[in-house]
Parts: sequence; structure tokens; C-alpha cells
Amino acid sequence: MKQHIMNNLKQRAHLLQPLVRIGKNGINDSIIAEIVKQLKKHKLVKIKLLQSFECDRKKVAKELALNTSSELISAVGGSVVLYRR
Repeated sequence: MKQHIMNNLKQRAHLLQPLVRIGKNGINDSIIAEIVKQLKKHKLVKIKLLQSFECDRKKVAKELALNTSSELISAVGGSVVLYRR
């Protein structure tokens, strides 16, 4: 994806509220299904990884993008932003 498009998506995502929150129960089929549903509806989705979800956040962000057939826009702190055309 071109850098200016990535930057534009990051700017748009900054204003978004998280649509999906992942906590101590972690990632399961229903979480993936919800993220896919939100991507179909909104195209750009912010996900919040709560502190109770102990993980390698960068690795989880990449796995979420792979499992939802989306592109990882950013993974900063506990926030992950995914995009699907």
C-alpha cells in the first residue's frame, strides 16, 4: 500500500473509537467473526487490546490482519487498526 494512503488511514483511525475489545478471553472465532463483520461495515476498524490480554501485541496485530484478510495499518500500544477494501 502506498505511504500517503497509509498515512491518510492512520489519521482517520486516530479519531475512531475502538469497535472491538479483546480481553482476558483472548482471540477466538467469535472475535474474528466480529472483526470481519465490522471490516465489511466500516472498512477501517480500531481494536483495543485490554491489559488483561497478556500477549506480544505486535504479533497479535499481524495474526489479526492475517485471520481477517485485512491490512495492518498500525499497532501502537493497545490499539490495532485494520483496513479492508
